[in-house]
Amino acid sequence: MFKLTSLNLNGIRSATSKGLEAWLMQAQPDCICVQEVKAQAPDVAGRFESFGDLQGHFHFAEKKGYSGVAVYTKHAPSDVRIGYGSAEFDAEGRYVELRFDTPSRKFSIISAYFPSGSSGEERQAAKFRFLAEFYPHLQQLRAARELVLCGDLNIAHQEIDLKNWKGNKKNSGFLPEERAWMSKTLSEGGLVDVYRQLEPTATDDCYTWWSNRGQAYAKNVGWRLDYHLATPALAATAQEVAIYKAEKFSDHAPITVGYDFTL
Repeated sequence: MFKLTSLNLNGIRSATSKGLEAWLMQAQPDCICVQEVKAQAPDVAGRFESFGDLQGHFHFAEKKGYSGVAVYTKHAPSDVRIGYGSAEFDAEGRYVELRFDTPSRKFSIISAYFPSGSSGEERQAAKFRFLAEFYPHLQQLRAARELVLCGDLNIAHQEIDLKNWKGNKKNSGFLPEERAWMSKTLSEGGLVDVYRQLEPTATDDCYTWWSNRGQAYAKNVGWRLDYHLATPALAATAQEVAIYKAEKFSDHAPITVGYDFTL
């Protein structure tokens, strides 16, 4: 079984200070996609290039202490793609794609961090621009290869994907336009929400993010913002999913899917 994890770190230095490395040694994923590294290359050098036998491949944001994504893998990729060709968003460190191609198969693992619009109208407009240009990129990629996109998408798709859905209808992350983008990606776009394939009715157990305000985590007032989106043939191999909450490395929880395939 191929164990693939996704986790928004909310800072790689912070997450590692809270026991992330020890958990990785115990959990033994084959690959982990991380978001919000919040570091630059000099910060990673000599410290975070790898975790055990997991070797990291990074897309850093130009702005210090902001965004940044990585994929750590036990298997050497045949190619690494940094950014997806966006004039606006590649500078923000939101996309890294590892390709594992053989003569018989083309396969990609992607770590992506979608913009948040919660800070105001300007960033929400940026989020909509990102969604508009990212959809055709996904379509082109899906037409050419098998893929799984892991990451913090900053969208709760359905009412069962967040605790307080009635109170968040007009808030970023649960806006009708964002939810419609996800629906389109899963229908016309031909990708599969792997968690919902395995757990179609889960509610309180599905959350992967909790606000730091109030007692959201203690009361489990959460959102499902972290996804595995896969092409159908790959999604069909998914055997199990787990969201790890016994320890708290971040304001997000790691989500791990076990796939029945090998690289």
